[in-house]
This record gives sequence, structure tokens and C-alpha cells, in this order.
Amino acid sequence: MTPLHPAPAAVLLDMDGVLYEGDAVVPGAPEAVRWLREQGIPLLFLTNTSSRPRSALVARLEALGIPARAHDLLTPPVAAADWIRRHAPGPVALFVPEATRADFAGVPLAGDETADVSAVVVGDLGPGWDFWTLNRAFRLLMQERRPRLVALGLTRYWKVGDGLRLDVGPYVRALEYAAGVEAVVTGKPAAEFFRAAVERLGRPADTVVMVGDDIRGDVAAAQAAGIRGVLVHTGKFRPADLELGITPCAQLDSIARLPGWWQEQAAEAGA
Repeated sequence: MTPLHPAPAAVLLDMDGVLYEGDAVVPGAPEAVRWLREQGIPLLFLTNTSSRPRSALVARLEALGIPARAHDLLTPPVAAADWIRRHAPGPVALFVPEATRADFAGVPLAGDETADVSAVVVGDLGPGWDFWTLNRAFRLLMQERRPRLVALGLTRYWKVGDGLRLDVGPYVRALEYAAGVEAVVTGKPAAEFFRAAVERLGRPADTVVMVGDDIRGDVAAAQAAGIRGVLVHTGKFRPADLELGITPCAQLDSIARLPGWWQEQAAEAGA
């Protein structure tokens, strides 16, 4: 009998909620990543985090016992900087945390809020978002030149130590509605973000597995790009997620179960 899917050959790993929750590593996460590397399975850490530069994310993984290098991570700021260089050269206005600006090295920045800009980049400012900040971004988008709105993801919310917290998506949607523009999204759930990740892995999309805790932004978005989506029951996962009409290719208690599932899939494909 022909297997439903080819054997998995590469993996995309969400970070927050999959590898760690808050400041604590998910039990078994370092061991699962170590197993993937020992098997020679290409992997890429894929995250929508835009509040920290890639270097800080690498350091965080290292501190949790998960060795990583900068090229092991694909982040929205890195993808956004690449897109701007290709499609919107010129000064840009950044609405991102100060530390994240490091990932835009080489991209010219606007000198003040009245400058003519080619793009307005919106990331996760957290408590930094207020009426005046959002209105400043709106005014820039309404300039005669009509700059592009570049969103570092469209995630609705994420989980922190004290509960759920709004992410960048709601602010992007507000700006789209007010300015009458459509954002270029350089993070999840944009299909282009997943395609860029698959290209880096160098494997066909239908052999790549995305492991995430967000049934919309990780699982459904990956499936829309031709990638298998595996949902873990950690991080932001809620049982009600399973009532949204989205069917993951697999559900795991946590990433600790990934090696066993992977071996099962490989065995079935080889049968």
C-alpha cells in the first residue's frame, strides 16, 4: 500500500511554547533536538518573535541546553530586512524594540517621523504600543508616497508567565483598516515565510514537518504552504483549538514525543 505521505526529511521547530514556556525549557526539548541532529535531520528554528534580535534568541536557546547558531533561525526581522532590500529600497520607519534594530543593519532608517519613507515596519512593541505610537505609524502610511506596511507576523496573541498577551497581529490589522493598505507579512502565518524556510532546508515541502503550538499560525499556515503541521499540547494550545475545523497531521503531548513519532512515520513510509 502506498503511504499517505513520504517519509519526513526535515523539520521546522517553533520556539516559544514548543521548546520553552516563559523562562522554563519544555521537558525533553533539548533531548528531542539532540536526537534530530544525531540523525542528521535538517532543522530550522522558526519563530515570530520580533521583540528580540536573532542573536538574543540564539543565546536563549544555548542557555536552555539547545545549541544553535544564527543561521539555524529564521525570524521575521531577518526576512523583513531581506524583503526591503529587494522590494522597497530607501529609508524605513521601524516600530520594533530597540534591540531588534540590530537585525536591520544596512537598511537606511528614517531620521524623524515626518520623513518620506519607503516602508513602515511593525513588530511586537508590547507595552510600547499606545495611541500616539499607533497614530504615528498611521500618519506615515498616509504620506503621499504611500509606503509599504511590513508586518513582522500576524500572530494574534502569545502566552507569557501571567497569561495571554496581545501580539503584533491586532495592531497590523488596525493599521491596514485605517490606512486602507494591505501588509506584506514576513512572519507566520504568511505562506512566503514558510516557503523561505523550506528553501533554506533544501527539501521538498511535502517532506518537511512544522511543529508548533498554534493551530492557526503554525499548523494551518504550514499546511497551506504544503507542509505537514504537527500540533503540540504545550504553550498556547487549548483543547478548544481542536474545534476550529483544522486537522493537524499529528498531535503530540510535547516535543519530547517527536522522535518516537518521527520513527513511526519513517517506518510507515518504508513499508
